[in-house]
Amino acid sequence: MPSIFFKKNMNPTTILLLSFIVFFFLFSWCEGGRKGYDKGIKGMFVFGSSLVDNGNNNVLENSRAKANFLPYGMDFPLGPSGRFTNGKNVIDFLGDYLGLPSSIPTFSDPSTKGMKIVHGVNYASGGSGILDNTGIVSGNVTTLNRQIKNFEEGTLPELRGLIGRRKSSLDNYLFVVGSGGNDYSFNYFLTNSDAQVSLPIFTANLTDTLSGQLKKLYSLGARKMVVISVNPLGCSPMVRANNKGQCIETLNQAAQLFNLNLKTLVDVLKLQMPRSNLVFLNSYQIINDIISQPALKGFIEAAMPCCEVPSLSEGGNGVLCKKGGITCPNRTNHVFFDALHPTEAVNELIASKAYGSQLQTEVYPTNVLHLANI
Repeated sequence: MPSIFFKKNMNPTTILLLSFIVFFFLFSWCEGGRKGYDKGIKGMFVFGSSLVDNGNNNVLENSRAKANFLPYGMDFPLGPSGRFTNGKNVIDFLGDYLGLPSSIPTFSDPSTKGMKIVHGVNYASGGSGILDNTGIVSGNVTTLNRQIKNFEEGTLPELRGLIGRRKSSLDNYLFVVGSGGNDYSFNYFLTNSDAQVSLPIFTANLTDTLSGQLKKLYSLGARKMVVISVNPLGCSPMVRANNKGQCIETLNQAAQLFNLNLKTLVDVLKLQMPRSNLVFLNSYQIINDIISQPALKGFIEAAMPCCEVPSLSEGGNGVLCKKGGITCPNRTNHVFFDALHPTEAVNELIASKAYGSQLQTEVYPTNVLHLANI
């Protein structure tokens, strides 16, 4: 043993006593470390649209919102997986920051059962929205209400058998909800051309619907939640392509209105749902900061997609990459991979901000690191 513990000529009894003390100290320290880890997040349950989907739409027949082909996944270790980006999405990086053992499995995978669900499940579906009728233009998608039902009826009974039936058994799981953008881009602004419903009324109804969905998750045991804002809708390459390369501020204003409601909802639900803690992740602010001054964030191209995006006249939909199409040589300096979804580089930045930012303009009222240890 090191000489700082034992002096020469000590009697055997003293050495034995000191050895026991050292052993007890080290054992207690290790146990404390393990207990500290146990207080962290054990897994994630993910709900929302394509920004957090990791492949649920792959198996959906007649779905037009799929990303299980190259060039999607070209920088992902497993290749095309159904993630709507070139590599990892925000959920992948968030799981890395939280120290989760593996990527979150998709609910649609038949093998997602048993011990595979202990660290969470991803239910998100590209093209879906908060409202049930939002996904119509994308064909067959899984609505947010149905995603929550899938958790309640498909996962929760088995999970309770594995981790315990008390609602408190879900205290150390993170529930992430990222939805809302499609409700504007592919619902309100697409089908409400005659303005039968005003934007404030639509946004209020959308917020109320999401509030009910979050309360439903709370009733099922969710206590730690992250709600993700709507991104700058008016500055996506999809929008710019139809507006001479310029942003459409009306769309951005709609996103900002919803995000303001969402931030307020975090405070309201905290009071209505005892023992709950919610974090508002302002991805709008994070992406808008990049678009405004890309060079300061390490980016070069903030307006054009990295991949080849065919228009409607070219047989595409103006959003997704062309199958097997060409891509930019350096994905790390592009903000958007296709005409709507961020690159892996942006996803990593959003996740890092979610996890550790100290700015309430980016995470409110706190970050995921603090949420994990509450």
